[in-house]
Amino acid sequence: MPLHDPAPDQPRPNPLPYDPPPAQPRADPPPHDPPLAQLRRDPLPLRGRVALVTGVSRRTGIGYAIARRLAALGASLFLHHYAPHDEEQPWGADPGGAQAVVAGVAAALAADGAAVAHAGLDLAAPDAPAELIGAAAAALGHLDILVCNHARSGADGPLGTLDAAMLDAHWAVNTRSAILLAQAFATLHDGRPGGRVIFMTSGQDLGPMPGEVAYAASKGALASITRTLAVPLADRGITLNTVNPGPVDTGYAPPDIHEAVRRRFPAHRWGAPDDPARLIAWLVTDEASWITGQVINTEGGFRRWD
Repeated sequence: MPLHDPAPDQPRPNPLPYDPPPAQPRADPPPHDPPLAQLRRDPLPLRGRVALVTGVSRRTGIGYAIARRLAALGASLFLHHYAPHDEEQPWGADPGGAQAVVAGVAAALAADGAAVAHAGLDLAAPDAPAELIGAAAAALGHLDILVCNHARSGADGPLGTLDAAMLDAHWAVNTRSAILLAQAFATLHDGRPGGRVIFMTSGQDLGPMPGEVAYAASKGALASITRTLAVPLADRGITLNTVNPGPVDTGYAPPDIHEAVRRRFPAHRWGAPDDPARLIAWLVTDEASWITGQVINTEGGFRRWD
């Protein structure tokens, strides 16, 4: 006999073998409800905290957008840059140099007493990551946040054109230095709340990059190591997450590629540097303290295939 609902004028049978007692109203809020003060957002959630952002070399870059977002939320900033890498690329270095980059970040500082310091350093050198962490802490007192935004690109190619030097050069900057930076940061971190590490990848697990094997291998490794590193860092009160910003218009794409990629976005535009910067700025606040060991894609619905 098929099951069916009783007619509208018939009483609905009680599915329970007993009548449950009426619910009692609660005089107090549930024990896990956050207080109202926590529900209202602090306009400067990073006040008193210090962030090191690597790869802040150009005002059109993602690192610059991240640094300005963190400054606007109250943080002090230590900016790492390495202009010789940009000078070798088709897009070139920032025409205003490091001073223009630093001035732009300083203009976004929002908290009383917040400051900006900077240093140029080649992270391909084995000792450079520890040196950079030490310099940042010495300049600004301590470190709460590490954003590994730097990357080596170019001088790459497809299978059949690779050699050991090409692979090693990308590994040294994109992978080895990021892991060593995280290690030096964790060693220095004193356990205060707000410890954050952010890695950057480029969606290598979402689609192939056959023309950039060295870059894809070195950046994809960061996504693969995220969960492994997040476990010991969690024991130190530090979260680690990796962000894939998707295609972002930082001036590197020639016109034909720019147009072809633009058409693959539902919004009919490339990502802007501030798109991933907003996500990263949130991930380093206390609101994201329960998120760690994740690879997060922020691509605006980018379609890799037709």
